[in-house]
Amino acid sequence: MMQGQQDNFGQTPSQTVGPYFAYGLTAVQYGYDFDQPFDTVLASDDARGMRIRLQGRVLDGEGVPIPDALVEISQADGQGRYPRNVYEASSMGFLGFGRCGTGTDPGSRYTFDTVKPGPQAEGEAPHIDMILSMRGLLLHVFTRVYFDDESDANAQDAVLNSVPAARRHSLVARRDVRGGNVIYRFDVHMQGPYETVFFDL
Repeated sequence: MMQGQQDNFGQTPSQTVGPYFAYGLTAVQYGYDFDQPFDTVLASDDARGMRIRLQGRVLDGEGVPIPDALVEISQADGQGRYPRNVYEASSMGFLGFGRCGTGTDPGSRYTFDTVKPGPQAEGEAPHIDMILSMRGLLLHVFTRVYFDDESDANAQDAVLNSVPAARRHSLVARRDVRGGNVIYRFDVHMQGPYETVFFDL
């Protein structure tokens, strides 16, 4: 190596985790002809539990919807069970995992059609785990979605109650009913005064 050559190179720049994950991991949603093992529908007609839709937006610090986020969710079925393999997923009619990009909806919303999860253990409220990736993030972030019509269970949940009381509302989806369909609305605020609580996992 020539003397001084190493001084010509700076540190390799960091790479953010988006926006390409949305296109690559939800290829069918974006109109690409590639296999996509998970999408926005987690439950078939055979799945146990009340049918729900989880819908919302991912918002930046100014409250502007982010059009190229990737939202992933993981949850139990209505009986609090996760499928342990593809065979159980098939027999349960329930995948337990879903992916949605925010770039194909006119309002930059994500939407999942699933079942309302049951509690997985005593003292644990029904919830959905959520992972978000997008441009500007060096690592994906984790949060949880609880339900506003589960106030008794929420009051007993150890994870939710580890969050300061003034911020717990940022983890609670709001129930709405449209045309007989139950929709839970959950906007994720990435930063700013309404920032959603994220967990360090």
